Amino acid sequence: MSTRGPDLQKNGHELAPLNNANGANGPHESRTKPGVTIVLQGPRGSIISRGSLAQDGDPDRAEWSGKLQFFLSIIGYSVGLGNIWRFPYLCQQNGGGAFLIPFVIMLVMEGIPLFLIELGIGQKMRLGCLGVWSTIHPWLGGIGISSCVVTFFVALYYNVIITWCFYYLFNSFQYPLPWKFCPEDNGTVNPECDKSSATAYFWYRVTLDASSSIDNPGLPKWWIVLCLLLSWIVVFFIVMKGIQSSGKVVYFTSLFPYLVLTIFFVRGITLKGASAGLAHMLTPKVEKLMEPKVWLDAATQVFYSFGLAFGSLIAFGSYNTPKNNCVRDVILVSVCNAVTAIYASVVIFAILGFKAVSNVDKCILDNKKLLLSLGFLNKDVPPELISQESYENAWIHANNTRNMTECLLARELDAAAEGTGLAFIVFTQAIVELPGAPFWAIIFFMMLLALGIGSQIGMMEGMLCTVFDIDIIKRISKEYVTAILCLVCFCLGIIFTTGAGEYWLSMFDSFAGTVGLVVVAFMEMIAVIYVYGHEKFTKDILDMTGYKPGPYWQFTWRYFAPILMVVILASSIVQMFIENPKYQAWSQEEGDVIPTPYPPWVMGIAISMILAGILPIPIVFLLRRYQILKLDVNIHEGSIRRIDTTVSTKEMITDVDQFDEDEGDLRPYDSDSSDSLGPQLNNSFGRKIHIEL
Repeated sequence: MSTRGPDLQKNGHELAPLNNANGANGPHESRTKPGVTIVLQGPRGSIISRGSLAQDGDPDRAEWSGKLQFFLSIIGYSVGLGNIWRFPYLCQQNGGGAFLIPFVIMLVMEGIPLFLIELGIGQKMRLGCLGVWSTIHPWLGGIGISSCVVTFFVALYYNVIITWCFYYLFNSFQYPLPWKFCPEDNGTVNPECDKSSATAYFWYRVTLDASSSIDNPGLPKWWIVLCLLLSWIVVFFIVMKGIQSSGKVVYFTSLFPYLVLTIFFVRGITLKGASAGLAHMLTPKVEKLMEPKVWLDAATQVFYSFGLAFGSLIAFGSYNTPKNNCVRDVILVSVCNAVTAIYASVVIFAILGFKAVSNVDKCILDNKKLLLSLGFLNKDVPPELISQESYENAWIHANNTRNMTECLLARELDAAAEGTGLAFIVFTQAIVELPGAPFWAIIFFMMLLALGIGSQIGMMEGMLCTVFDIDIIKRISKEYVTAILCLVCFCLGIIFTTGAGEYWLSMFDSFAGTVGLVVVAFMEMIAVIYVYGHEKFTKDILDMTGYKPGPYWQFTWRYFAPILMVVILASSIVQMFIENPKYQAWSQEEGDVIPTPYPPWVMGIAISMILAGILPIPIVFLLRRYQILKLDVNIHEGSIRRIDTTVSTKEMITDVDQFDEDEGDLRPYDSDSSDSLGPQLNNSFGRKIHIEL
């Protein structure tokens, strides 16, 4: 260790020499010449300039308490609700078992390469999303802001889903379940429920008290407001101390869903109709692979299931030790994510197969009773004992004179649903048919809560890590900042507790986290591969893991994944213009949902959200490229102030020297050969800034 270090550090402010350190008469004389003194006020761990990080990174940065905690946190974040209610739907609609082919291809060619970029660059620089991109190049600082804005929008509505899960969980502690039967008034079944179903009525009328349109939201529903408040309180206490608090919760949020899925799997495969449901989902329809939409759906599902571009993976990676094998982590998490999606699909369709067969049996029983009343069957035989052959013959004769309901298993299985429709309507109807229904409802909604909270923790960590990259905020206690953020989100989330709450959530889900995330992901890849440099990033991975990414990684990073991002982005934009965006409005008279176009003012809000998630990238670029702001203090670059000068030095500041701890001298900084760790945190002796007058 050089003995010169302490002389250069005074109360955390590093005093830079004024002239060339290797002047004519040596370093000593250079300090005697009049000129300018530059004081760098950089907090510990702040970025002073590109490539000026210390070997050991930020000594104050939080770290995972163990490898298992990191692995479970990233599993809890990436394995979310989409694995349960989105992937099974896509698998059913896009060729059954054949859909696994484009899914696996897109996983290998898109998901895994992007995953490694985010996790690797976070681990390398040990910074949040904002600091990482400003460090790679100040012009790219807007990427971190865009990522934070999009994450904020998604976190707003994602916690509303957790709110609904809480409400259903509380209502599951009763027998029979409140959504098993339609309510009656003086012996008359509620007409709205009679036209729909008991589960649909409980969802739209009891839970949401849905309005007729997004234009008429009505007042907030107090029961949903209380559940929303509870949701944000739970999230606050989990993330208020960062990974020190959230890292302990992930043992439950990551492992409990697998326990519940296994319980449902064991019960599901023993139910009548499970084989029909599994056959319907997994039977390959190879001809579907010729449709471009199938491949686009697979790419989109992979992109969103990993939680890319939210900044969370960068934050998680930044808490790792510099020598952590992030390549192995990426492979393990990717395989786990894919296997979980397939496993969940098997469980879901085993239960839905049981529901479909139960509905067909009920339909046939109702038809038998009708045929008995019409005289087409022997009234002396109970409906339950009438043979299938007798029933079919009677049904054919009766259908010639009047329209009879045809009970088809294929139609029941084709009645696909995704998202909230699958979780709160279709699956709850299947649960009602199970013996001991309250138990199955309780563990099902606890599973959804665990999945939702696990993903919400990841998004909040990514957002908070980005916020704390700002020096003025990092001086405030994390508990206070987290409390303020959760309070703001709760207040803005009140809009989701009105009668139009689900309509607003659908709009946010369609616009807030689609185009913006794809743009951010594309810019991230360009920043790392073409600005930071794919060769340098490859060397960073080699230094950290001992593994050098080969041709597969180079091809996907440099060509395939960026092109795929452009295709996804272009198709999303084209689809918005071709198809007039609609939401599913509940009709009390029809007892069903009606596709309804968004009004112009709502579309204006949607477009504003998209722009809010994209515009920070060009705005920051223009501000820093053309120095539009008189004083542009970069994130993590501290502040520079001028002392005892009589001339302007703005154009004379050059960042050319770096202190060498081992040799005790000053040498020019070479971004390609400075060290094996690339951009690093400022070392304990500070950074030299050279000014020539």
